[in-house]
Amino acid sequence: MAEKPFPILFVASTRLGDAVLSSGLVKRLHDEVPNARFTLVAGAASARLFSDVPGLEQIIVEEEGGAAPGFRLWLKTRGRLWGLIVDLRGTGVSGFLRRRRRAVLKPTSAPIHKVVQAARLLRLEDDPPAPFLFTSPEVEAAAADRTAGRAPILAIAPGASWVGKAWPAERFAAVAARLLAPGGPLPDGRLMILGDVGDREAGRAVKLAVSRDRIIAEPGQLDPLTTYACLKRARLVIGNDSAAVRLAAAAGAPTLTLYGPSDERIEAPWGPRASVLRGPRDLEAFRKLDPDLDQAICHMLDLSVDTVLGAAKRALAETERDDG
Repeated sequence: MAEKPFPILFVASTRLGDAVLSSGLVKRLHDEVPNARFTLVAGAASARLFSDVPGLEQIIVEEEGGAAPGFRLWLKTRGRLWGLIVDLRGTGVSGFLRRRRRAVLKPTSAPIHKVVQAARLLRLEDDPPAPFLFTSPEVEAAAADRTAGRAPILAIAPGASWVGKAWPAERFAAVAARLLAPGGPLPDGRLMILGDVGDREAGRAVKLAVSRDRIIAEPGQLDPLTTYACLKRARLVIGNDSAAVRLAAAAGAPTLTLYGPSDERIEAPWGPRASVLRGPRDLEAFRKLDPDLDQAICHMLDLSVDTVLGAAKRALAETERDDG
């Protein structure tokens, strides 16, 4: 006799980077819950991450804010008895739905990484599920086509959600040019510029690092899931604190993230080959200058090109044996 479906309502973060960090919960539920059937609730930016989840029945695109978002979600999900509701937004709507069990993210003031915060919902904090995205054969084929070739791939993520934590794009270009130049560690390498359409301006500066025929992707050309599949093949990823580096780390790529006025203890990219780099100031030093961390000031200017270049070369050397 076939097992009865086990319906799971998974309310993911609307923010792309946060949705990546908590994605390992979906993988764990898929692996451990017999006959799991998923209804995913996500924002427009993060919905594509979950389109290839096995057992997916529906993706509901729901942004935070606006008119009565909780009520809209209740209307769309009230007609079912859920085996489990996982609510990473802490919406409270799950309290008004029929369910056997629910797990709701509660805010915390402690500096606990978001992967561990998500794991606590299912009492998995001793073995937090690492970020993981399911990809279809079609997505993998598209990524293989985009990255086809033997030359190593350097990926640069110059975008950021706020100018305060954006290292200047011209400096990313300078690092990329020196890494990819004759005599550099990746002399025959190709360049992949990460980001969405909002990062195109920063991407234009990075494009100047190499000739156009060595650029295999630019901001806005790839959706997040295809980007993730491509990054499985990247030799090194360097970027600002952003969703792109979280995708890279989850894909297992060597990832170097540049930090300034944000807290890597809470939201650093999570992966076996992920590292972070700071300039001379810690987070508290930035808070003294910009208490609410909201001023239109680039806080990353004291991180030099030479410092980032040195860290990139170390990351390449440390992962050389892994990539054979």
